[in-house]
Amino acid sequence: MLAQQRQAAILDRVRATGGVRVSELAAEYGVSDMTIRRDLEALADRGLLAKVHGGATTVSPGSAHEPGFAAKSVRQRDEKAAIAARAAALVSPGDAIALSAGTTTAGLAQLLVDVPSLTVVTNSIPVADVFYRAGRPDQTVVLTGGTRTPSDALVGPVAVAAIGTLHLDVLFLGVHGMSERAGYTTPNLMEADVNRALVEAAERLVVLADSTKWGTVGISSIVPLQRADVLITDDGVDAATRSLLSETVPELVVVNPQ
Repeated sequence: MLAQQRQAAILDRVRATGGVRVSELAAEYGVSDMTIRRDLEALADRGLLAKVHGGATTVSPGSAHEPGFAAKSVRQRDEKAAIAARAAALVSPGDAIALSAGTTTAGLAQLLVDVPSLTVVTNSIPVADVFYRAGRPDQTVVLTGGTRTPSDALVGPVAVAAIGTLHLDVLFLGVHGMSERAGYTTPNLMEADVNRALVEAAERLVVLADSTKWGTVGISSIVPLQRADVLITDDGVDAATRSLLSETVPELVVVNPQ
């Protein structure tokens, strides 16, 4: 296959799924990782996609754009896994927790399926499905009702009303973006309402946000940076950002992806 043909196929894949990984493309096309990186660089130079660590994604069209769950799941996999592992250490048997929608929280769910006597509240269909498939009888999983979004979250007044009656130990909140000015944000106005309801229902807020979320601003703010009790991110944040977050968030945890 000629480079031009391969690049056209890669671009079609990115547009269809929202994101690709270098290693997967290299295996599929039988070329080296370096060849795929050159392909991605060529496409990025033309403004057709955005390069990210380990792959590429569609070019962000604006603060109201909401990528699908599948598209987000290919981004920053190692970083999200390390963040989820650190978050799992904060959960104890018998806790009543909430997991918001998101790929990082879905990864966290995978690590919690064997925690005894856990009660989980979520507005995420993928998160609920993780626990359903595990089928541990002493766990209780509550999936809110609501209207489904492209990221497989349930939102709207039904979800907000259901959450408003609950009292939870800790919320693990995945976010679309975070910034000093806007705080933690989402591209979906109704999802912001649901996330704020989850924040109010929980005694403790733990935000899970990989380093690429810094500087990304969705259309709607959820809460300010300092509202989080714990922020878990990865070592991709630069020194200046780390210093700012350390001064703003009560507890900043920076993980090192393996």
